[in-house]
Amino acid sequence: MLPFKLSHVTAGFIAILVGYTSSVAIIFQAIDQLGATEAQANSWMMMLGLGMGLSTLYLALRSRMPVLTAWSTPGAALIALSSGVTLPEATGAFLFCAALLIVTGLSGWFDRVARLVPDALANAMLAGILFSFGMKIFDGLGTDPVLVALMAGSYLAMKAYAPRYAIAVVLLGGLGWVALTGGFQGTNLPLTLAIPVYVMPELSWTALIGLGLPLYLVTMSSQNMPGVVTLRADGYEPDIGQAITVTGIVSLLFAPFGGYAFNLAAITAAICTGPDADENPATRYKAALFAGGFYVIVGLMGATVIGLFLILPKALVLTVAALALLGTIGNSLSAALTAPQDREAALVTFMATASGFSLLGIGAPFWALVLGLLTRFALRRA
Repeated sequence: MLPFKLSHVTAGFIAILVGYTSSVAIIFQAIDQLGATEAQANSWMMMLGLGMGLSTLYLALRSRMPVLTAWSTPGAALIALSSGVTLPEATGAFLFCAALLIVTGLSGWFDRVARLVPDALANAMLAGILFSFGMKIFDGLGTDPVLVALMAGSYLAMKAYAPRYAIAVVLLGGLGWVALTGGFQGTNLPLTLAIPVYVMPELSWTALIGLGLPLYLVTMSSQNMPGVVTLRADGYEPDIGQAITVTGIVSLLFAPFGGYAFNLAAITAAICTGPDADENPATRYKAALFAGGFYVIVGLMGATVIGLFLILPKALVLTVAALALLGTIGNSLSAALTAPQDREAALVTFMATASGFSLLGIGAPFWALVLGLLTRFALRRA
């Protein structure tokens, strides 16, 4: 009997597929903003893949839980919007952010703060994050209705008769349809291995305060907090301090080569923490192991695999992601609205998160929790 299942492989692959296709364009903008050369850009993509892969493999193996890491997407957006910062100065800011992550993980304060969030609000925030992502299936329906209809139909059929293989069949069927209709024709992929390029960091107070500190804040509030909620919503209680320390150490080691910041994953982790990855919660970590392995391969192949991800039809990626997250969205929303006394606060948290707004450079998940806690406090006082 094999030590892994097809669902492990599928969930791991879909996790990295969603991770790259949903935000790799922001990474490219960040690289371009800092004036990196093509060799340095390839080094960034290599180190980001290796950093996510190695940290995921370590944390999943050590904890026997589906703990996934990711690059900081809001951090990349922050870098893309920065101005007047050179690549060496930005590298110094990345090291500063990594040091703050390590201190945070070792101190354990973030884990204590995360435990203060009521379960109803935590589930509402997770549902809001995934809901906005799941709704994009209807964008795909508008651009490629035949592909989305075929994938959705195969999902319903497999869910009725062989639910274990539903997502695998959806993914393979979608890829098969795209290949049959000529969606992969006329594409040229560079067949090269990436090479790491070292950038000597420069310490600039302007960059440290203007880029390094905001990078740390958005990574903690918009990435690590949802990542913790995702794991706990499915019943996992990893050592959060250890996980953040590991991401900080990996960031510190890889920052001079382009690995600017790593954190706990939320959306991609939800693909591996749900029942579609494995019926047995105790062995879902194997899906994270496959995700980590795929991340390493993608990092080593650099531009080749990134180019492959970019030529996939957007409708295919959106549909696979939405269907893979469907169960987690339903479970989270149900858990959020179970307790009548917290229902309105949970709804506020859910709607604020799903809106996707930002304030003071900090994303919706953080402010949604703040608004939900204020609502809960006001109603309970009343």
